Amino acid sequence: MREIQFREALREAMSEEMRKDERVFLLGEEVAEYNGAYKVSQGMLAEFGEKRVIDTPIAELGFAGIAVGAAMNGLVPIVEFMTFNFSLVAIDQIINSAAKMNSMTAGQYKCHMVFRGPTGSAGQLGAQHSQNFENWYANTPGLKVVVPSNPYDAKGLLKSAIRDGNPIIFMESEQMYGLKGEVPEEEYTLEIGKAHVAKQGTDVTIVSFGKMMLRVNEVVIELEKEGINAEVIDLRTVRPLDHHTIIESIKKTNRLVIVEEAWPLASISSEITYQVQRHAFDYLDAPIRRITTQDTPLPYASTFVEAFLPSIGKIVEACKAVAYK
Repeated sequence: MREIQFREALREAMSEEMRKDERVFLLGEEVAEYNGAYKVSQGMLAEFGEKRVIDTPIAELGFAGIAVGAAMNGLVPIVEFMTFNFSLVAIDQIINSAAKMNSMTAGQYKCHMVFRGPTGSAGQLGAQHSQNFENWYANTPGLKVVVPSNPYDAKGLLKSAIRDGNPIIFMESEQMYGLKGEVPEEEYTLEIGKAHVAKQGTDVTIVSFGKMMLRVNEVVIELEKEGINAEVIDLRTVRPLDHHTIIESIKKTNRLVIVEEAWPLASISSEITYQVQRHAFDYLDAPIRRITTQDTPLPYASTFVEAFLPSIGKIVEACKAVAYK
């Protein structure tokens, strides 16, 4: 199977869906003339023209509102935020318009659309450009929240998101755009709301999503050196959240470690912990452990950046602590 970059997988997904459906269009800052801030939309202006690949002003609230109006009138916008940190400027349109329109109009108006762009830390970008809002958006009924961890998932999930019919928050990692992975040339989609068991195991279940999956994959290798066989679940989507796959894994391993690049309070890992203790408490042989970011704005210094994030060492330590109980 061929290997392509994460950004190329996203581009293929958008381009293929735009060729099939003339209602689909892309708008955002620098998506057209500049080929995208991260070159995700490279070449799309040349193929689809300026009416379907649209450069916007630096005005997230404005172009998010335009996209919501377009979706209400039957088009299928893909809104690219240069970073989801900037989506906070547009959050009123996302939360109060896109997420609620179907319910408030009894289905007369739908917001068939995708909001996409990078999330989380990308190095020394400072506190205002390094935040994770997956749990914020996942707390909103009416939205679906998708966080792919590799090029294969990125393409399959984005194609499903574009076809879904609901407003989708599609969050990528800036540090993964150059990541290469195997992606089929033939048509495929992936189900939104279904987690993926990335590795079978018997001793501990590790649940994660997005960029943190790269660290979890390294953790698995370290654990094998200690004789610990971990089962790994990649959530793929955090709303809807696939509790069933997690609980079925815990019935086998009896232990759970959750890894999340987000602040600890009211996080996705908090929700998973609650659901597991509600529905699978009797299967647990050790307390649930979770590894999140530090509960502070992200400092700029490179040493602090690494201390802030879930580290391989912290994840290994947590897995060993529960596995040896």
